[in-house]
Amino acid sequence: MKLIYILTPLAPLFGAIAAGFFGKQLGRTNSHRVTIAGVAIAVLLSVIALIKNIGGDSAVFNETIYTWMVSGNIKFEVGFLVDRLTVVMMTVVTSVSLMVHIYTIGYMHDDPGYQRFFSYISLFTFAMLMLVMANNFMQLFFGWEAVGLVSYLLIGFWYKKPTAIFANLKAFLVNRVGDFGFLLGIAAVVMYTGSLNYYEAFAAAPALVGETMEIIPGFAWSALTVTCICLFIGAMGKSAQIPLHVWLPDSMEGPTPISALIHAATMVTAGIFMVARMSPLFELSETALTFVIVIGSLTALLMGLIGIVQNDIKRVVAYSTLSQLGYMTVALGASAYSAAIFHLMTHAFFKALLFLAAGSVIMGMHHEQDIRKMGGLKKYMPVTYWTSLIGTLALIGFPGFSGYFSKDAIIEAVHASNIAGSGFAYLCVLLGVFITAFYSFRMFFLVFHGNERMDEHTKEHLHESPSVVTVPLVLLAIPSVILGALTIGSMLFGHYFGDAIYVAAEHNVLEEVGSHYHGPLSFVLHGFKTPALYLALAGTLAAWFIYLRKPELADWFASKFSFVHRLLENKYGFDDFNQKVFAGGSLKLADKLWSVGDVKMIDGMMVNGSANKIGVFSALVRTVQSGYLYHYAFAMIIGLLAMLSVFIFTT
Repeated sequence: MKLIYILTPLAPLFGAIAAGFFGKQLGRTNSHRVTIAGVAIAVLLSVIALIKNIGGDSAVFNETIYTWMVSGNIKFEVGFLVDRLTVVMMTVVTSVSLMVHIYTIGYMHDDPGYQRFFSYISLFTFAMLMLVMANNFMQLFFGWEAVGLVSYLLIGFWYKKPTAIFANLKAFLVNRVGDFGFLLGIAAVVMYTGSLNYYEAFAAAPALVGETMEIIPGFAWSALTVTCICLFIGAMGKSAQIPLHVWLPDSMEGPTPISALIHAATMVTAGIFMVARMSPLFELSETALTFVIVIGSLTALLMGLIGIVQNDIKRVVAYSTLSQLGYMTVALGASAYSAAIFHLMTHAFFKALLFLAAGSVIMGMHHEQDIRKMGGLKKYMPVTYWTSLIGTLALIGFPGFSGYFSKDAIIEAVHASNIAGSGFAYLCVLLGVFITAFYSFRMFFLVFHGNERMDEHTKEHLHESPSVVTVPLVLLAIPSVILGALTIGSMLFGHYFGDAIYVAAEHNVLEEVGSHYHGPLSFVLHGFKTPALYLALAGTLAAWFIYLRKPELADWFASKFSFVHRLLENKYGFDDFNQKVFAGGSLKLADKLWSVGDVKMIDGMMVNGSANKIGVFSALVRTVQSGYLYHYAFAMIIGLLAMLSVFIFTT
């Protein structure tokens, strides 16, 4: 198995290197073949690991591949920890990535950066696999930064677009804030446990319960609480939680396939996975759990509200990602780590489906993304229509679909939680159900139903996307329907994760929820007794009535509640702050450093200044070279007298 685990991340890395360094020699077709082959091998090996793990051989693989450096008692190693949590993440990452790779053949067909794009997305898969398979904090941080680097390259893939460059700058800066907190958390782990290895750090953690530190002199803070909050700040950046969420909607500036990969299976899931992996630490600090659950609930509610006023088809789906990440974070704060990973898994498939379906619509509409200029696409794009409907139903938690099982499990777990802030979180996630259904079906109805609002040229050329685009949609639609029902019993209530996730007895809300679980069908029937189902139905009906039956109501609400509408359109001012203060301020600082530091000091004083001074000195020296022999003889006599004088007066 060791060879399988090593080859799993190396296969997509090989594809990335081949397409990246030899793409011109390989050509477009061979470049996508080699990268798809690499990811397909990773899928196969991940499935083998999954089957081996769930088929009875649940022994944990935890080995060092090689030691990079030793500093004192700290070992910097590359190693793999493969348990049941890892194999789930490996399978999700590689399978969704494979669908995105295949879809990219059609979507990026005419793009001049074709080989470069395939190299990047394959490298993205490698980076995420290194992150989820790590057995120590050093390798975790390597994967963490690697996915950040590749996301920067992909968001700004169309580097001639100013908006794309600004978007990847924003992503880079915001993630640096989160990563600084994450690095402080890792440093605290090393300082208090003396190790970068997961198991060694987790084993030492219980002894630190009473340990304190003074960040501000005279104020004692729990060392574990500070450590966990710092680690979670890293998750806030990667998994786009308020207020470090502003980069994710702008990641839409990249091509649609990468939007699907970032939002579904790679970068944004890294923070959720990391907190679940660190459950032995977080379970020792209720303060940290409260912080997590409050941040998650605010993100789930407030980001969903922004989705209501978005008109760009990709941005609507992007804000739904933010909201769903909030649900996962709420589950983490409620100690329902299994529910968070369960929702991460189901969400990966139906969110990838929704993004790729949005890309199919954009292709059909000749790269028009404004849903107000669409309508009636059902008859033109039937495969995209039905797969989009499946993805939307899974997103809103329609009974029986995969999203229903994972989202309702989170709501029930939060309802059962006694963590401080859980009551507020329960209210937020319930309201989020109505909001999710409303904005999701608002987009669906405006795109596929109602009047045709596109121009005549677009209408004449509307047709279904090619099979290389629609086949991944169909393949992603299947798990979006059945995955939840097939896995809820073992993953949430059957102790599937075993020791991979630790939950303190007093926090075990899923055990209480599971005491009422009697199979997928009873879980569906139980949903009819909870408010979530009826809130989702109300949101769907409200969207149908406002946008299909009485479209003038939308304008009436916008004018009647103009302050709220403007607040949502301005995204609560987060983007303005980022643009004017954070990213914009960084640009102004960079301009100032350039004009003062580089132009005036380095170029002016050091480089050009040195040249100028040498020129002045040379001009002076040149005057001494008169060409007359008696001038030189006179200078030699004066020099000899000076030397004799020094000799006489110093002896």
